[in-house]
Amino acid sequence: MAQLARGSARPLLAALLAPVLVALLAAPARGRGGRGHGDWDTDALLPPLPPREDAARVARFVTHFSDWGALATLSTQERVRGLPFADVLSLSDGLPGKGSGVPYFYLSPLQQLAGDLKENPYATLTMSLAQTDFCRKHGYDPQSPLCAHVILAGTVTKVNETERDVAKQALFTRHPEMASWPSSHDWFFAKLDITNIWVLDYFGGPKTVTPEEYYNVTVQCPSRMGRP
Repeated sequence: MAQLARGSARPLLAALLAPVLVALLAAPARGRGGRGHGDWDTDALLPPLPPREDAARVARFVTHFSDWGALATLSTQERVRGLPFADVLSLSDGLPGKGSGVPYFYLSPLQQLAGDLKENPYATLTMSLAQTDFCRKHGYDPQSPLCAHVILAGTVTKVNETERDVAKQALFTRHPEMASWPSSHDWFFAKLDITNIWVLDYFGGPKTVTPEEYYNVTVQCPSRMGRP
């Protein structure tokens, strides 16, 4: 009888759980691609890569369409003091379709790299189109030069009060979950002041771009970006 009762309860339990599972699967993501934040991984919204001979524009393109990158610092941890230490950071260079080229970050003193930067602000940021559908669509391995990526070197500094609202809008629009992160972690806005730029988007080694060349170009973006 007990086995019969358990057997008859299973269909009832499945019927009760089905709506909950459907709701969970259909719920929008809270980060990039969530409701009201567009989806840049679709061919309809990601514009073509700029001409590869225009390295400055390629650099701006990769920066703008990257939601995260790997930031390398010089470690202050005792066991690896003075050695490279990399971590993944969410970032934004501005509102969708209106990038400034300046990578903004949302940092906490609790992060290891924040301690590294306090002692030595020099850092290197790497971003790749491997995080979009561009490389997958063309069958490019993330390490292939054809899967465009950029390397930006410079110093990470805390933004001033004048620039704080710009950084906040840029980051919270593309990473809405940040607004709910615990205030007890003493979050602050920072940016990378770029001094050197390398672009790898084809065979033959990286191309160098000056900050002046980088900031003097614009990126073509579809008018639909950022709309639901």
